[in-house]
Amino acid sequence: MTDETSRTPAPFPPAQTRFERLRDEEERDFTLRSRSEILAILRSLIHHNALMTVYFNQGQDFMLSSLLHLAEDGRTLVLDVGSNADMNRRALSVDKLICVSNLDKVKIQFVLDGVDAVQYEGRPAFLANVPASLVRLQRRDTYRFVLPVLQPLRCSIPFVTYDGRLQPQEVSVIDISAGGIGFLSKSENIDLSTDMLLENCRLDLPEVGILTVNLCIRSLYEVVLLTGARHKRAGCQFIHLDSKQEMQLQRFIITAERERKAQALGMA
Repeated sequence: MTDETSRTPAPFPPAQTRFERLRDEEERDFTLRSRSEILAILRSLIHHNALMTVYFNQGQDFMLSSLLHLAEDGRTLVLDVGSNADMNRRALSVDKLICVSNLDKVKIQFVLDGVDAVQYEGRPAFLANVPASLVRLQRRDTYRFVLPVLQPLRCSIPFVTYDGRLQPQEVSVIDISAGGIGFLSKSENIDLSTDMLLENCRLDLPEVGILTVNLCIRSLYEVVLLTGARHKRAGCQFIHLDSKQEMQLQRFIITAERERKAQALGMA
């Protein structure tokens, strides 16, 4: 979509590809650093020919683009140039570009450390190194209750072993909402991945009971504790809760939040 003589400014970017500044907590929750996960998302953006807005000069300049190609070795990627020749030249002169796209209604953001001019399939394009991290921004629409550090919930997740048996593994739930949970896994034997479906998980809610739920991992990254221990932190979405389970979750969250406020006021 190159026009070397065009000077027409790019239209205002669509809402789904507008750059969004994240809170520290959001950046921590939704940032992916696994190379295999990053490459999988980049390939999906290419497969869906997803529109992408590229911002630079501290957001003062932007252009519309899309990903065209990902190298087989996973080190570089090719982007389409914009429709404005002057804007393309500006993009080549900066050392930081923020790319924003949308995949299955989930916002994708990542930073490129500069681009170079190349020819791809006989037309001008940009070449860049694959980013070391990528934000997959999928917010919960419901209130999230963060559990006290010393009082996490317990969730038992059945995993299939190499010989086909189901072996439950217990994880610590560190936050919960009507939409999902976040948990820490201490076991190195648990193989987790983004979009992985975890079926028949047993979530133990004090004074409510045990809920058997299906979970889908929506975000995954490694955390390092003060002790130096490395754990996997997974953000999961509940899949097909029934009305009774939703009511049980809401009751637990409301009660837990009420007790925490009472403790803060010295009433409990």
